[in-house]
Amino acid sequence: MFAGIGGFRSGLTRAGGFRCVGHCEIDKHANASYQAIYEPGKEERYYPDATKLDPADLPDFDLLCGGFPCQAFSNAGRRRGFADARGTLFFEIARLAQAKRPPYLLLENVPGLLSHDKGKTFSVILSALDDLGYHVEWTVLNAQLCSAEHN
Repeated sequence: MFAGIGGFRSGLTRAGGFRCVGHCEIDKHANASYQAIYEPGKEERYYPDATKLDPADLPDFDLLCGGFPCQAFSNAGRRRGFADARGTLFFEIARLAQAKRPPYLLLENVPGLLSHDKGKTFSVILSALDDLGYHVEWTVLNAQLCSAEHN
């Protein structure tokens, strides 16, 4: 979910053993880049809007990846958190995880998520995942260590 130009897919392709069954990206330019880079076939479904995604339309899958929008939590932004509509999109991941019950979730966001609202936002997210039965392990990684061109 929130595939952007395919960062999760790139890493999972490099790792091997994964097959992408679908991607979700509302930004038409990011999706055009994704399409050009990966040339997904008919077996990979495209969903433009996470908020309109019906879980019944999704195939079964073992891993749900989501880089939910960071602008609401980033130190570079206004940090409006859940008061910003983009900040609530994590709950679309939770909604689909509840309906489809994939064994694994792989989520990413900015370090500012940890400190937003004195840690309460991150606590809400952890609680939501715990309520769904997921054991959460989290860490902060330096993007430069993952072949990214930025920090």
